[in-house]
Amino acid sequence: ELDATICWMTDEPLRAGQEVWLRHTTRSVRGRVRRIVHRIDVDTLHREARETLELNDIARVHVALASPVAFDPYAMNRETGSFILIDPATNGTVAAGMIRGEVRAVPDPADRARPAVHVSPNVVWESEEGVALAEREARSGHRSAVVWFTGLSGSGKTTVARGVERELFRRGVQVARLDGDLVRHGLNGDLGFGLDDRTENIRRVAEVAALMARQGSIVLCAFVSPYAEARAFARSRVDEGRFHEVWVSTPLDECERRDAKGLYARARAGEIPNFTGISDPYESPESPELELDTSDVSVEVAVDRVIAMLVDRDVIQEGR
Repeated sequence: ELDATICWMTDEPLRAGQEVWLRHTTRSVRGRVRRIVHRIDVDTLHREARETLELNDIARVHVALASPVAFDPYAMNRETGSFILIDPATNGTVAAGMIRGEVRAVPDPADRARPAVHVSPNVVWESEEGVALAEREARSGHRSAVVWFTGLSGSGKTTVARGVERELFRRGVQVARLDGDLVRHGLNGDLGFGLDDRTENIRRVAEVAALMARQGSIVLCAFVSPYAEARAFARSRVDEGRFHEVWVSTPLDECERRDAKGLYARARAGEIPNFTGISDPYESPESPELELDTSDVSVEVAVDRVIAMLVDRDVIQEGR
């Protein structure tokens, strides 16, 4: 059973359970589209639950085959990772597809479990017998918090986070910043960019941010963090009202135009697999505390809006 992304190419809708012929390299194998996992909105990369696919829809599907095929993921080999689907009744081509992997070997994001809270054996959580958080906040004059900046690569989230860090530091706030590139040079240097490693990347960062927040800091986290479930886990690691999600919603075309690191160009060339916005989806926040589009506002205005949000949510005081 193959996990694949397809483009539906005929006026007759595709429904789960539909029988097809799958033509892969020189072989044709009888099969059935067992499941439509989700449709992908090509403008926003949102995942949408659908019962059917219409003409030109892009979707992730599971295709059950009557006999096995020898394949490679499309990201590794376009020849052995691509296929077409043929209508057995008309012998016409109805879809073109790219193989992601074998269904049982590839986690389905729709069924993805939340990142686990890991606890080592034979350890006990230390109670607040040292300096309590309330004491730290009383001395610093502000509440602790985690401010989570999420958005596509090149959206401006790190630049805005740096500006917020500088402004909070100027005001005498106890502030720290965690950034995707920085943690992957050490703490998370052993992780790749597949689904499991990305989830683990955010799990580790969320735990570190929560520990720092318990010490009285405002922790600024700038991470693509494309999966909603991983961001929800990060929110769950701090007390209610202490997590503030900032969606830097700069559109893909603007992020790609900037491409300061040349990553989008390499992803388009097939050199970087699982790249968010190109070959991997981004799940946009549904209810962020703040949304910023840096194609419409300057960095200075964006920083001011984050500061205003922190004031409005009683994290810091006006004029502090």
